Amino acid sequence: MFNKVIWATDGSEHADRALEVARSVVSANGGSLLGVHSVEYLIGAGSKGAPTKLADEDSREEKIRQQLEAVASDGVPAEMKIVAAGASGAAHTVAKVAEEEKADLIVVGSRGHTPLAGLLLGSVTQRLLAIAPCPVLVVPTR
Repeated sequence: MFNKVIWATDGSEHADRALEVARSVVSANGGSLLGVHSVEYLIGAGSKGAPTKLADEDSREEKIRQQLEAVASDGVPAEMKIVAAGASGAAHTVAKVAEEEKADLIVVGSRGHTPLAGLLLGSVTQRLLAIAPCPVLVVPTR
């Protein structure tokens, strides 16, 4: 049923918990896992002088790469895709990848790096629930 599973990750502990669920789903169904990490670049008039991406982005990407390599070493087909969010935001970027890849399921944590960002900007997970082209499995924080 779930042959192509996307694990949407921002490198947070919540996303790490979602990886275990995504791995289980893929293992049970004999499918493949695509880890999708959306990098949000700061562009536009209001970003003058700001770095183009978060300072820890390189280490975050390396962590995700290592996580997916560990999954693959256990015999579960796993790949990584890094995409630029642009102005549309991470939820739209993940949904677009899911559509392009013909994903059967997106697995995501219920929160990202900071709960405050979810309150102020709107939750990426909540937005993804509204726009995803396939079912979304939200893994709770506990």
